[in-house]
Amino acid sequence: MSAATTRSRTQRTPRTPDRLCAEAVGFARAAAEEAAAPGVVGEHVEVVVEGDRVVTHLFECKELGYRGWRWAVTVARASRAKVVTLDETVLLPGPDALLAPEWVPWSERLRPGDMGPGDLLPTDAEDLRLEPGYSGEDAPPPNSVLSQELAERVEAEDAALTDVTDAVPAADAVPARGSLTALAEELGMRRARVLSRYGLHTSADRWDEGYGAKTPMAQAAPASCVSCGFLVPIGGSLGQAFGVCANEFGPADGHVVSLAYGCGGHSEAAVMPKPSRPAPPVLDETKVDALPLRPAPDSGSVQPSEADADDDLGHS
Repeated sequence: MSAATTRSRTQRTPRTPDRLCAEAVGFARAAAEEAAAPGVVGEHVEVVVEGDRVVTHLFECKELGYRGWRWAVTVARASRAKVVTLDETVLLPGPDALLAPEWVPWSERLRPGDMGPGDLLPTDAEDLRLEPGYSGEDAPPPNSVLSQELAERVEAEDAALTDVTDAVPAADAVPARGSLTALAEELGMRRARVLSRYGLHTSADRWDEGYGAKTPMAQAAPASCVSCGFLVPIGGSLGQAFGVCANEFGPADGHVVSLAYGCGGHSEAAVMPKPSRPAPPVLDETKVDALPLRPAPDSGSVQPSEADADDDLGHS
């Protein structure tokens, strides 16, 4: 093969369809009807050039439920051959095809409230809501709240107060007094994993969104939950901002509520002091004073006449 022939083949545009392959519309339609069924292959749409002597004929699909889909039949021709052969037949979506929504993993589809009785929700080993807790060994984990100074203090106290070797058998499962195991169990840290700071923050945001101060119920409440007798305190750092509602008639019964949340079932709603009323005015400016046209005889501003005196004595 000469360099000129190679250059001419390289520069030739691949968009030019092969004449025999492009004219094999009937052959492609017969292949599509054989793969599908008679009557579901529609009109010929276009010809797509796949390569040298390889084209794809697209036909409309009239199958119910496949709106916008196309039957794609690829035909090819060997070099210097005059016979067109079938490559493949497949149903492909078109630009306006009706497609199913993109598949989402179950871990991303799951929403609060989806779990039912008997359902199991596995936790990812790299879940950001959890962090390592007690490892089972008499040494604090890398990010534990037990610092090195506290661990040394516990060991010194244990050596000064009791002899652990003689007091507790080696096979006993009870943690030794003063050991990190006992301290971790007392603090509630003797678990494989505990909530991380990220897990605490996301939980607090979720609880505050459902039963927080910005909800319509809290906006119309007479007082907040921090002064309600039905509030059950919780421990830990979340106890500074949340509690559990124990009012069976309240909308948040059994739920974790913000201390700033409130409802009409407040324990002191019926005995809360009424808002103070302003004192009555000293001068009542709304009262109308009667002003007579003539002054009264006993007002002292007018001297009594003789006629008035005679009238008083009964003389004519």
